[in-house]
Amino acid sequence: MKFHICDTDLGWIGVVFSPAGLSATTLPHRLRDGALGEVLALGASEEAPEGELNGLADRLRSYGRGEAVAFPDALDFDGVSPFLRAVWEAAQDIPRGQTSSYGELAARVGRPGAARAVGQAMARNRWPIVVPCHRVVASDGGLGGYGGGLDMKKRLLRLERGP
Repeated sequence: MKFHICDTDLGWIGVVFSPAGLSATTLPHRLRDGALGEVLALGASEEAPEGELNGLADRLRSYGRGEAVAFPDALDFDGVSPFLRAVWEAAQDIPRGQTSSYGELAARVGRPGAARAVGQAMARNRWPIVVPCHRVVASDGGLGGYGGGLDMKKRLLRLERGP
């Protein structure tokens, strides 16, 4: 698998891709070495030039500046269960600047009552920012959890809601 490390206003973001599509993104890291270590741990072994990313690096930089961007990139769902794929695809449909509860997302994928399973799916999201798991919150409006920490979740939500 190939990788690229992007410098954004949020921090250094690593992307990993295979011939099937985008395999993973990392949460922003303060240092380039943090993102690099994470992509290498994911099995990436060959650094690719930015030109092979079909504009993804530019879109991540724009996102980090608070600009509205789309992430139409093909995702590599190799080894992913149909439920996880459905949840991650449904999360991509949550509009920028809005949130959805774990329960609402469960109902949207035809599994009402599976809010905990949706929470576990969000925790396993391989594509932070591209698959906006930060937009999924608890039913009481609380933030729930986030792999990058609640401060990062708040930061991403504020960034998307604008000034």
